[in-house]
Amino acid sequence: MFSRRLTRSIAIGATALAIGGGAYGIVSATASTSSGTATAVSSTSAISAQRGPVSGGSNARSGPAAGGSSGTVDSVSKSSFTISTSAGQKVTIEKAASTKYRKGTSSSSASAVKKGVSVLVLGRTSGTTITASQVIVQPTGSTGAITPSSAGVVPFQRGAQSTSKQVGEIPASYSQGSGTIVSGTTANKATEAALAAYPGGIVDRVVKLSNGEYEVHNIGVNWPHHIFVNPGFTVVGAN
Repeated sequence: MFSRRLTRSIAIGATALAIGGGAYGIVSATASTSSGTATAVSSTSAISAQRGPVSGGSNARSGPAAGGSSGTVDSVSKSSFTISTSAGQKVTIEKAASTKYRKGTSSSSASAVKKGVSVLVLGRTSGTTITASQVIVQPTGSTGAITPSSAGVVPFQRGAQSTSKQVGEIPASYSQGSGTIVSGTTANKATEAALAAYPGGIVDRVVKLSNGEYEVHNIGVNWPHHIFVNPGFTVVGAN
């Protein structure tokens, strides 16, 4: 009898620990890196990854950060609008009293955002929702834009394995999870550069690395997940 009670107590305790660990990132699993090495991934990282269509196993973060996206406006309401990116992702844009609007290089208003126009949105990103700080309406009939296919972007497909490849220069000292999240003008410039070179995704954070470059984290596509931008805000590599 005592043995059965002890076994039951241990089982209940283990269940409670697992539930608590799931909430606070205590319980761990393993994930395979591109080199085939198993690394520990906390449940906090898994929860963070679920905020976007795909995370690519990148840096965990504690909350929304500066980022952005670009695409074509699908619908508009008083408080928000939706866009479709060139890689097929749906993004909700929430307006705020402080949101600034531009049409090309000129100041504009919220009325410039209409169904069918192309926009670049910068702001605080949480998964597929962006609270806009800036909305830039792109000029009508602009040519020479880089498309996802020409940039090598692999659109997101549910159930498809993430593409693993590297182009350009990746900082030798870079490791996932390193660096400091940045905001403001710096994050905006890095986001714009990354989306211009690799359109179709959603930037959910910008991280300054120890060598002065920036890692722009990209979700909503199967590749690239990390876009590297130098201090002059020129894209130098991706993986």
